[in-house]
Amino acid sequence: MNTDQLKKEALELRHAKHQVIKTALNANMENAHDLATVYTPGVSAPCLEIKKDEDLSLTLTWRGNVVAVISDGTRVLGLGDIGAAAAMPVMEGKSALYKRFGNIDAIPIVINTKDKDEFIHTVQLLEKSFAGINLEDISSPKCYDIEDELKRTMNIPVFHDDQHGTAIAALAALLGALKVAGKKIEDVKIVMNGAGAAGTAIARLILEAGADPAKMTILNSRGILYDNGKRDRVQLELIKKVNPENRQGTFAEAVKGADVLIGCSAPGVFNNDAIKEMADKSIVFAMANPVPEIMYEEAKEKGVFIYGSGRSDMPNQVNNSSVFPGLFRGALDVRARQINEEMKLAAAYALADFALAGDADPDHVVVDVFDPRVPKAVAKAVAKAAIESGVARATELPEQYRD
Repeated sequence: MNTDQLKKEALELRHAKHQVIKTALNANMENAHDLATVYTPGVSAPCLEIKKDEDLSLTLTWRGNVVAVISDGTRVLGLGDIGAAAAMPVMEGKSALYKRFGNIDAIPIVINTKDKDEFIHTVQLLEKSFAGINLEDISSPKCYDIEDELKRTMNIPVFHDDQHGTAIAALAALLGALKVAGKKIEDVKIVMNGAGAAGTAIARLILEAGADPAKMTILNSRGILYDNGKRDRVQLELIKKVNPENRQGTFAEAVKGADVLIGCSAPGVFNNDAIKEMADKSIVFAMANPVPEIMYEEAKEKGVFIYGSGRSDMPNQVNNSSVFPGLFRGALDVRARQINEEMKLAAAYALADFALAGDADPDHVVVDVFDPRVPKAVAKAVAKAAIESGVARATELPEQYRD
């Protein structure tokens, strides 16, 4: 897949269409009666019902099926801080994925501020318009504070997909890979290369899934992550769990004997003979985009058993597009107040189970995002977890999820 050609086609598409999403009518609007029912005077009836019970806005208006995809443009894909306006194509594209894979009406929003508190307050003011908030492309460590405060103060799901969507996809891929490799998550030595928002979220969720903290090592570009007095609060929390002795070391030292190596870092950094020193049936997920830490052919030459990346032109694409449409579909269908750890783990296990239901092999340990059964499987698992963990307004599974 030629990247330059894709960029050319992306521009041509938007010059021709001007937009990749649009709204559509979902009610008749052919005569005066229709107008009076959709608008005034008939519309006063749902208004008054919602006045008595605000939660009814989730069932009597489009709000119940609408997610806001919101960014400040400070960390857009691999482009960095390009500003709010320049982030809009990504938010619009993400909204298109919500519609295509989850039948969710997502609205792209960019907020023209780099001030954390101003961003938080703006999103808080939007709460009554949406059933969920997808935070996107916000620089770290600011993204941690934004998400935590919004989750604390809002009564709808708030989800930073760059962190948690990526983490769920990575955990699902890891569970599938470990099954094929004949290994257990609590037994394997895991190296996480990358200590930013995505890398730390992956490490945290893998630990939640049962990995042994004593067998996990986290690296940044300078080597093993340790407390040097300059770490952000999320990094410090992880250091206390996986590196309480504050050891230091190199990439080569960390990787030697490792069963699993996951990268959310930079192109080419795994092109190192240290990969050859990993354990038998090694697993490498090189998730830097668009150029991974190591290419498929190079990884195989170094003896890697199972390889995955973020690219669609290589085996085992670890892609959060398999996660967020079904995750939010399930959350919205039970009118969840938040997305918690139980729901994230449920999504990961559902994806892994689905991938392993077929003929899994080293080149097929993740799901196909275009399989229409994938978001449904994730949605059912998430909806069930939301109810069981007490964060859903609904008390039983919707009919479409019942066996």
